[in-house]
Amino acid sequence: MIFDAVLFDMDGVLVDSEVVAGRVWLQTLGEHGLTLDHADYMTRAVGSTVPNLYAGLARDHGWTPAPEFEQQLAERLAEAFAAVQEVPGAAQTLQALKAVGVPFAVASNSLREKLRPKLKAAGLDKLIGAHAYDPAHVGGRGKPLPDLYLFAAQQLGAKVERCLVVEDSLPGLAAGLSAGATGWGFIGGGHNADGVALEEAGAERVIVSHAELREMLGI
Repeated sequence: MIFDAVLFDMDGVLVDSEVVAGRVWLQTLGEHGLTLDHADYMTRAVGSTVPNLYAGLARDHGWTPAPEFEQQLAERLAEAFAAVQEVPGAAQTLQALKAVGVPFAVASNSLREKLRPKLKAAGLDKLIGAHAYDPAHVGGRGKPLPDLYLFAAQQLGAKVERCLVVEDSLPGLAAGLSAGATGWGFIGGGHNADGVALEEAGAERVIVSHAELREMLGI
């Protein structure tokens, strides 16, 4: 093992939630006066925070969420995330890291009230343990800022320069690289992340599945 610790993004890397969330968002946006196509939404949303997503919709479409939109969206997402699945092989990767004594953590832009339920629904909550971190842990400074990955490494007692960050999004990869970690792109989730874009943005390599990730890590 060439890394002291592994830091994972959650959505699209460990939990296959990006497409599920996209369907809910697009349906609810459409009912509240804004029609987006799937590709446009995914470009805006994957790896972003909800405040940044709202800011982009306001800037580009003059659309802002009403309170009833946010309540309806939260209810629908909670229902959808209760049945979300792991990205194939994610649990096996975490178990393999645990078996060889390599610490790992989740660093996600997902809101705190959604992070744990998604991990639990996917069967990963107990494997992750206490090391699941969201922007609220760092004063709301989510990706693409480096704070979240710096914090996660610190909590594991690892130097971030000796950590691997596994990311499916450009904002997440930028956060990991600017923190000083090695970044690998991951395109094994159901939303078909753009491996070429990840490589062009500085990913040392692009991984297509958890099986390949384990092989590359030697676990």
